[in-house]
Amino acid sequence: MSAVLSFGERTLELDQPRIMGILNVTPDSFSDGGRFFDREAAAAHAQELVAAGADILDVGGESTRPGAVEVPLQEELDRVIPVIEAVSELGVPISVDTRKAAVMRAAAAAGAAMINDVSALEHDPEAEATVAELGMPVCLMHMQGTPETMQDNPRYRDVVAEVRTYLAERARQCAAAGIDPANLLLDPGIGFGKTVAHNLALLHHLENLADLNYPLVVGTSRKSLAGKLLNREVEQRVFGDAAVIGWLVSHGADVVRVHDVAAARDVVRMTQALATARIPQ
Repeated sequence: MSAVLSFGERTLELDQPRIMGILNVTPDSFSDGGRFFDREAAAAHAQELVAAGADILDVGGESTRPGAVEVPLQEELDRVIPVIEAVSELGVPISVDTRKAAVMRAAAAAGAAMINDVSALEHDPEAEATVAELGMPVCLMHMQGTPETMQDNPRYRDVVAEVRTYLAERARQCAAAGIDPANLLLDPGIGFGKTVAHNLALLHHLENLADLNYPLVVGTSRKSLAGKLLNREVEQRVFGDAAVIGWLVSHGADVVRVHDVAAARDVVRMTQALATARIPQ
């Protein structure tokens, strides 16, 4: 879609699919837990992601893998704030992946310019007011249950309709709480309280979510969707992920959230060239 995200003095036009690079500073994330837990390692990896073509960096200090338990506030702050301070001058907007209002405020003070909340601002009673006060873009994600319970037995009558209704309603509620609608992005939450069949249905009908007319963020990187369909371990899912990214950018995704930024950039550029018959700039 044609929209512009405002990050203070910096803006990002969504005139083409954008890439959000994942920077996990956790010891237990499902794909890269512990690799970038150290501030220096995280900063070095952030530089690599930007050099590879990341348009946004998403820094998270709390794993939301299936079965994960909530991280105490101070521990999450200790993980993410030094890293955000270290990477905030890399020339791209920094997003903080958190459910806690206190982390949102501290991250903004440290240089973050966007919030990515897997609970769609429902986990923390202060989150909506905090985001409204900060005036930052925020991504609202759909999740059935919590990370600790979401994969126990996810059920839907119509997963596409239910996710669409939830996201539309959360956008309405957030706007009513004082959040500028121009700052809202939506994410269907692939893998968050969904079976493989649910995930495939959402991806197949992605246009039904894109037509809500908010920028659409989708993250499938290294998730069990490719693992189960292709029988591949986490580190072997790059080709399956590439196929999904090609589908996403052809069917309405505005931002793809990925670990393998260089591969994603190639897929996005190639898909754009095929879709438009134009050489990418």
